[in-house]
Amino acid sequence: MNRRELLALSGALAAATLSGCTGSGQADPTTQTDADTTTTPPTEMTMTPADEPPAGEPSVDDERLAALASGNAEFALDLHAHLASQDDGNQFLSPYSISVALAMTYAGARGETRKQMEEVLHYTLGEDIHPAFSDLQSALEKRETATGPGSEEELDAFQLAVANALWGQEAYSFSEDFLASLEEHYGAGLQRADFANNPDDERKRINDWVADQTEDRIENLLPAGSITPDTALVLTNAIYFMANWEHKFDPKKTQDGTFTALDGSESTVPMMQQDLRTNYASLPGAEAVELPYVGGDVSMVLILPDEGTFEEFERNLDASQLFGIFDELSDAEGTLVFPKFEFKTKVQLKKALSDLGMPVAFERAANFSGMSADGQQNLKIDDVHHEAFVSVDEEGTEAAGATAAVIGFTSLPPSWGELRFDRPFLFAIRDRLTDAVLFLGRVVDAGAAQGSE
Repeated sequence: MNRRELLALSGALAAATLSGCTGSGQADPTTQTDADTTTTPPTEMTMTPADEPPAGEPSVDDERLAALASGNAEFALDLHAHLASQDDGNQFLSPYSISVALAMTYAGARGETRKQMEEVLHYTLGEDIHPAFSDLQSALEKRETATGPGSEEELDAFQLAVANALWGQEAYSFSEDFLASLEEHYGAGLQRADFANNPDDERKRINDWVADQTEDRIENLLPAGSITPDTALVLTNAIYFMANWEHKFDPKKTQDGTFTALDGSESTVPMMQQDLRTNYASLPGAEAVELPYVGGDVSMVLILPDEGTFEEFERNLDASQLFGIFDELSDAEGTLVFPKFEFKTKVQLKKALSDLGMPVAFERAANFSGMSADGQQNLKIDDVHHEAFVSVDEEGTEAAGATAAVIGFTSLPPSWGELRFDRPFLFAIRDRLTDAVLFLGRVVDAGAAQGSE
């Protein structure tokens, strides 16, 4: 598969995967304000209801892609909110990467496992989810040839790449239909791995593949111990994005400024500054501005909730409101000041996905029988590992994301063979909740213990 395919979404907004950031009805791509241009303050927009952003839908015309975009954004915001509730620090994810890795896993799910995955991941299309992701990949591939103002050098400063791969235990018979579907819709070919005998070597091989696909920004996606002799399959997605702003910030204008953190503490950070004309929206409870990258097809949307309202705004934001914000973006001009930043987020998603409503996929009762050639129900998800990196400066944005869904064999209860109590033994009757021993005895002659008149 061609490496250039996705990640704009990760750079656009941690929660927004495929949006209509530059949807119909919006202004032409950003143009920088000339020095002699009179700046007109952005017009305040009236929204209803007055206390929340307007509702909207994905801007894409294709019904299937719109359903994918909407469901994917719902999952993104659900996951973002859940993780944010557990950790009040910075956070950056690639919801698209997670969704793709789990969509490949979903292809083999059956029964209650499949139902829970559908609900949590907002897969409203059923089996059509796979051709929908394929359509999205095709659409994203076109971003490679996006044209816009600037020199050849500027246009070359845009890279959008995605790769999918399967790593399956040697000699395990996977369903041909399952493998064919993932090859057709995700370009994910099967690579055989000797998890049973060399689990750590295979873990390093997968990590090396991820590092290669992400320009070494993600080097240790799978931590030590995450692959074991009981691993049957690892489904991986890797994304890399690097693009210059359509209009770069002048480094000479970058100055130290004060940033007030969520807890009220202050720090001094480098703040970039630019007078520009771009898409902007003044909304109930927030302001938003859009910064396109070279070519104009991909952008970053910055959303600034009113002072003192960040947590409430973030907690209440849903996909419809997010798309509504995108819809309200329109041509305006002003001065933008925002910080340079760079950080990485690494998470294991088993608990988060279980808490959101799909615990059975991680339990012995999981049903991934669609993965095996003989329909055996002996596989479950051990964990879902995700890592994402982002760097924003005067030139543009670099971002990388990777996800690995590790599928393991369900462990059967250990067998002791036959245990014969044919010699003296002790026994106790206990209260299990307190371990209080209620009775204690021994049998040294079973023949003499056969009851009495």
